[in-house]
Amino acid sequence: MPAHAPDRSAPRPVDAVALARVNARLQRAAAAPWLHGEVARRMVQRLPVIRMQPERVLDWGSFLGASRALLHKAYPRAQVLALETDAQRRAIAVAAGQVPWWRPWQTSAQVLSPDQVLPGRTQLLWSNMALHGASDPQALLQDWQRALAVDSFLMFSTLGPGTLCQLSALYAGLNWPPPMAPLVDMHDLGDMLVQAGFADPVMDQETVTLTWPDADKLLAELRQLGGNVDPRRWPGLRTPRWRDRLAQALNRNADGSGRIAMDFEIVYGHAFKPLPRPRLAERTEVPLVDMRAMVQRGRRLG
Repeated sequence: MPAHAPDRSAPRPVDAVALARVNARLQRAAAAPWLHGEVARRMVQRLPVIRMQPERVLDWGSFLGASRALLHKAYPRAQVLALETDAQRRAIAVAAGQVPWWRPWQTSAQVLSPDQVLPGRTQLLWSNMALHGASDPQALLQDWQRALAVDSFLMFSTLGPGTLCQLSALYAGLNWPPPMAPLVDMHDLGDMLVQAGFADPVMDQETVTLTWPDADKLLAELRQLGGNVDPRRWPGLRTPRWRDRLAQALNRNADGSGRIAMDFEIVYGHAFKPLPRPRLAERTEVPLVDMRAMVQRGRRLG
């Protein structure tokens, strides 16, 4: 390990204002990016590793996660709650889920904000492609841990540092600043899960390669996926001449069939919330929800 390895538990080096602007733009889109839906389909195939049948599933970042229908199909008897961090997206989701008076048998969609989540009540917390949109991943992991009941599971996906490696190499070759903010390595994510109070984290990754017929279509889709929030990025707006130079450089990287390829590293993780083990001291404070879980566990084992 390098002598001055970065502290991955600290907030990511991102421009917080730019990140908020990018997240707001994504929330206003008509639909989640295609890649998010594809990752959701791949992640749901991993659910059999969790034998527990949850009564309550919390879909964190439901709109951009594009997973709600998949979760309802996987757990038809469970209560699937959608959580949206964006107020406008919550309002849209609530309006879309309202039950018309002539269909009283339908169930209205339940959409929560983060401050409406009751601690220790969720059996499965699901988050698809949301973690890389957080400026402080460690804080978000701690929020997830608080939401879960003891012996319950977290399952998530996020972009890893191998994402858009071709674009990063192109920028470096042109002596340009980075095209994107750094992403957290899956091994660091495993350590962060333990620091947040999770147990037995299992991390996995795969590379999804997408291709486009030209640079314009590639850049348009990359904009749907996010934006550059690296503090070292180009200051101010770029000129049309600069964009033409970028497009020409991308087109030169096309393969023999004329298509441009970009890799996306998809990191998957799951972990469970163990029975709390408070540190013994002259005075030890345990949250009420954790104390109840400890008492219930003792009754089951007794």
